[in-house]
Amino acid sequence: MSHPLVTTLDVRTLLPRERHARIFALFDDLAPGAALELVNDHDPQPLYHQLKAQHPGRFSWNYVEQGPQIWRVRIDKESSGDCCGGCTCR
Repeated sequence: MSHPLVTTLDVRTLLPRERHARIFALFDDLAPGAALELVNDHDPQPLYHQLKAQHPGRFSWNYVEQGPQIWRVRIDKESSGDCCGGCTCR
């Protein structure tokens, strides 16, 4: 059984103003079927809503750990099913 590629990003080491830009850059670079595991010091619900607005239906969001000190979320990039491969929708 193969496991999709998972990239882990611990945003606790980043300045708060840098976090979302870094997360979105990594998400945009993920291939369909790959995942980003986010490690944070709080529940990243605002990020979920931002992803949902910008990438509706393109990801799944699963909590791996839910605080109180550490939050881990696995964000899997879904395939759109109609991607031509020549744009940034991957």
